[in-house]
Amino acid sequence: MQNPRAKVFADLAAADLTYREIGATRSDQLPGGYGHVLRDVVVGKGRSAFERAADGLFRWQMHREVGLAPASNAERAVPGAVVVLRAGLGPLRLSIPCRVVYTEEEDARRGFAYGTLPGHPEQGEEAFLVTLEHNGNVRVRIRAFSRPASPLARAGGAVTRLVQAHVTNRYVAALRHLTHSPRET
Repeated sequence: MQNPRAKVFADLAAADLTYREIGATRSDQLPGGYGHVLRDVVVGKGRSAFERAADGLFRWQMHREVGLAPASNAERAVPGAVVVLRAGLGPLRLSIPCRVVYTEEEDARRGFAYGTLPGHPEQGEEAFLVTLEHNGNVRVRIRAFSRPASPLARAGGAVTRLVQAHVTNRYVAALRHLTHSPRET
């Protein structure tokens, strides 16, 4: 008998993404017909801060810090990994299933993007990229395109966009926190 959680991950791994523009967050031109999120900010300084931010991003720590309770079939973000983010409490709890569609893992540039799966309240893709600049600045770039997929998200209208902006701000704050060593905080 298969573990119910393993079956959920297997079903999601086999499911089609809920949008056509897979990998479009790699481009400077995000697809039309969606709302867009673009954030590019300095979150720390130095190689060790960069490594902490990249590790926290890939190991789902950024998501934990913002309260999204990630459950994944992989310890770290790799292409094809499924992550189900959970937000809210009790009967108001949302399951937000995504699959990693690509990663970038270079010496001074690391990140990934995930796309929405069936059951996600939105359709689209979100990318998180942490870079180490020549001057030592650690930057995070968050790029996303999405549109409502569920009746709840459609009913939310402008509130849905405000929630997305709030979560993006919390991602930035979490990465800023992750760049500091325990002695620096």
